[in-house]
Amino acid sequence: MNASASPSAGATTVALLPTSAVIVAQAGNVPLTRVSLAYIEPQFKLYLRFGEPARMLRLDRWRRCAVFLPNAVFCRIRWQANDYGTIRWQLMVMQAATPLDDVQRIPGVRPGARLLLHAEGEDAVRAVLERIDGIGAQGIAAIDVSPAYWRTLGNRLAARLPLPEYTAERHAAWLAGRALP
Repeated sequence: MNASASPSAGATTVALLPTSAVIVAQAGNVPLTRVSLAYIEPQFKLYLRFGEPARMLRLDRWRRCAVFLPNAVFCRIRWQANDYGTIRWQLMVMQAATPLDDVQRIPGVRPGARLLLHAEGEDAVRAVLERIDGIGAQGIAAIDVSPAYWRTLGNRLAARLPLPEYTAERHAAWLAGRALP
């Protein structure tokens, strides 16, 4: 009998438990999120605005790969130009997922990530960058901001509504909610 055709009962039980204990038990097997980055002067830039990669791999002079642990939040910006000027501005705030989470397929992000915010176009990207700078001015690291805020910001942007500020009170509420069991 082939071992892969009929897994043992113990292995099946562990694979079906939706707890963080499974991830801790399989720490060596947790897939990491790999994000492709590139820089070709003066036509193309694909870079991180914020995020703390667990590892940065330099592939060659123009390309790098950032590796993130599960649940890490990061922001990637894509800027493209041609002979006549800028042709594309794109900003994405993403969260690396655990093996038990659903992910979205995003070009250059393997195996995928949770897309918290997507801004396309110069005005939208500049508006989000202003919010990121405002968060940093308060002494709050952008990676520590509530994922719900990034989702709200993305939804407000899509609906062309006023963008909310991220306040210290909102951040304190987010931290207090995370501390609850």
